Amino acid sequence: MPNVIVQQGPRSVELKRDLVRRITDAFVDAYQIPVDTVSVWIQETPADSWGSGGKLTADK
Repeated sequence: MPNVIVQQGPRSVELKRDLVRRITDAFVDAYQIPVDTVSVWIQETPADSWGSGGKLTADK
C-alpha cells in the first residue's frame, strides 16, 4: 500500500483534488495495484513558514 506525502504551499481544493487523482492514477498504472490501496497526504505550509535560496517564500 503506497503512501505518498506531498509537501507544498496552500492550493485550492480543486487543484488538490486533481493532484490526488493524478498521483493515484500513476501508482495504479505503474504498480498495477487497486486504486483503493493508494493513500495521498497533502501537508500544506504557509508561505511565511518556509523558504529557499535564503529567503522566505512570502518575500519572493
